[in-house]
Formats: sequence, structure tokens, C-alpha cells
Amino acid sequence: MGKSTPKNIISITDLTLIKQSEEIQNLKDQHRKTCEMAVRTILQALDAKDHYTYNHSTRVAWYSLNLGREMGFKEKELYDLEMAGLFHDVGKIGTPDSVLNKPTRLNEDEFEIMKEHPVKSAEILEGFKDFKIIAKIAKHHHERFDGRGYPDGLKGDEIPLFSRIILISDTFDAMTSSRPYRKGLSNKIAYEELDEFSGSQFDPELVKFFIKAMKKEEQKNESTFFLKIVDKNFAKKAA
Repeated sequence: MGKSTPKNIISITDLTLIKQSEEIQNLKDQHRKTCEMAVRTILQALDAKDHYTYNHSTRVAWYSLNLGREMGFKEKELYDLEMAGLFHDVGKIGTPDSVLNKPTRLNEDEFEIMKEHPVKSAEILEGFKDFKIIAKIAKHHHERFDGRGYPDGLKGDEIPLFSRIILISDTFDAMTSSRPYRKGLSNKIAYEELDEFSGSQFDPELVKFFIKAMKKEEQKNESTFFLKIVDKNFAKKAA
């Protein structure tokens, strides 16, 4: 009878498989880093176009992450949600400065121009294979739960989950940020506004998760938040 291989000795086949697995993981890590470099480059272009929109996008990403964590999302889901939050307004790169930076409220024609930015966001992102899902989320982040949103009038669960999340985060930041033509609302009043329009503009269950998550954050009394993808800390309050 031949001698059997001791159980504690790793075979050449096992070593080969381990090496291949490590190489595959290294390639995945390198690919992720390359994607994140592309993300930072695109965001730098957005920042150069409009510093407010850039900072707004970082806060929307953070608010969305808070909601996602409250819902128990896994790391991959949180990663995609952060990416979607960062990119949801990237289409504003193509919005005329006269509309984007107008110091007073937009008129009807200007608002129609502004409404083009979700589609422009999708057009910018869908050219990248890795951003196709993010492109769809960005395209639909202004759809309303009652179907009266844009660009496609999607309703309820027809709207991608992450788009429904970003709409809440986007609206909350818009309400609590001061603009040249109005002072930002307090968090308390903004929560009341979200609650009032639950079921019409917003997914009512997601609003509950959002308010719960944000009240937990308030208790931490922290002035900054961290985003992994851009590897930076940001101020919680809009300037």
C-alpha cells in the first residue's frame, strides 16, 4: 500500500488555487481603486463647476448611508449607495451657470432646464461599465412615490430603492441648507416636512428609517463625517 499524504501538508494543487485566488482578489482591488480614481476625477470636475453642488452631494451620500445602515444594508450595498449619492447630481455639470447659480428662485423655463440634470447624470455615467447601475439610480432620484415626479413618472416600487433613498436625502439637505434667497430649516421642521409628504412625494417606510437614523446621528454631536470612496472628512453642516 502507498503512503498517504499527511493531512497537514498542503498539496501543490491547493497552493495553486490559493495563489490564483489571491491574484483574482488583487485584480479586483486594483480595479476598485481605478474606479475610485475615476470617481474622484469626475467629482473634481463637479466641484470646479459648482462647489455648493459638490458639497451637497457629499452630504446626500452621508445621509443615504445613515438610512442604509439603519435598514441593515450590507457593505456592498452601502458602497453602491455612497457612490449613487456622490453622483446623483453630476449632470449639473451640463446645467448653464445662469440657472445653476441663480441667486433667486427659478422661473418656470429655468426649472424645466434644471429638471434635465437627472437624465444628464445618467448619460455621463452609463458610458462607464461599472457605473451603469449608478446611472439608473441617478436618473430616477426625482421620481415621486405617487408617480408625479420626473423624468419618467415612475411610481412606488417601480422607482429603484436607492433612488427613493436619495430623494429623501436630497430633499432633506435642500431644506436644511441656506441659500441666497432663503434660510435653511431646522432638522426638526425638515423631519415634519418629510413626514407630511410621506406617501405622496416620499416612500413612507423609508422616511421612518431616515428620521430614526438621523436622530441617532444628532446624539453623537460630531461636526464631521467620513466618506470611504473619496477618503475624506466633510463638515456635517452646509456652509
